[in-house]
Amino acid sequence: MQFALNHMTTPQLAFADFVALSSRLGCVGIEARNDIARPLFDGMSAADAGKLVSDSGLRLVGLSQVYPFNTWDAEREAAVRSLIDMAKQAGAETISLIPRNDGTGLADGERQQNVRVAMKAILPMLQDADIVALVEPLGFLRSSLRSKAELVDVIADLDSAAQFKLVHDTFHHTLADGGPIFPEHTGIVHISGVVDPSLAVDQMEDEHRVLIDQNDRLGNIDQIQALIEAGYNGLISYECFSPETHAMKDPYSEIKRSFEFMTNRLGRQAAVRVARHKGRKV
Repeated sequence: MQFALNHMTTPQLAFADFVALSSRLGCVGIEARNDIARPLFDGMSAADAGKLVSDSGLRLVGLSQVYPFNTWDAEREAAVRSLIDMAKQAGAETISLIPRNDGTGLADGERQQNVRVAMKAILPMLQDADIVALVEPLGFLRSSLRSKAELVDVIADLDSAAQFKLVHDTFHHTLADGGPIFPEHTGIVHISGVVDPSLAVDQMEDEHRVLIDQNDRLGNIDQIQALIEAGYNGLISYECFSPETHAMKDPYSEIKRSFEFMTNRLGRQAAVRVARHKGRKV
């Protein structure tokens, strides 16, 4: 597994400390954000931030985010252009586009058209900059883009698979009632756990998203396994929003423990599959 770390998981850390933590954890890359309670890169120039990341042996996987990208207007266009420019200066591989998530634009036909209009306008910007946009369906009932299948339909309609990739978020996949996965269209996998046994799925919110352990209710291990078996070989990036996670006193030890839990659990499941394939009892 190739792990990455999203700055939302440890927003209390200064950017340089976040980079150092990710390197110490053996991550492949990081995702930086413009929507946490600190300036993007802590005010460091994009070029210097990118150099810090690469000098630390990491990839700057992406910059988040433009919201709501599918309410297309001059403000959104300027935001996309600005984020693309910042990504190019920093050497980031992708930018992130997040759909409207306030209960508007939900009607069948309307939501697909809004996504298509925005993506059609963004496509030439991505082509000119030679950069990829990650689009993240959100599983909340109030989300204007819940379905990966609807997103993939728009990508196909615009012949834009080289410029647009989807985010498979294990939390949002569960909230959206699962459904098909599209490993060939997946640019990154976001992971987080929900462990509160009192919550119904439709009650789960970002604030409940914590590190993954044996009490996880989202089926992270099964989702990751299904993606890998279907051919996905990209990054698995931790994106936790819970205040409990943000308050970790020793993020290195806690995240490392969770990484090891997932790696070991996936390894055991792989061994079981191999043994069954060979006809041995397990």
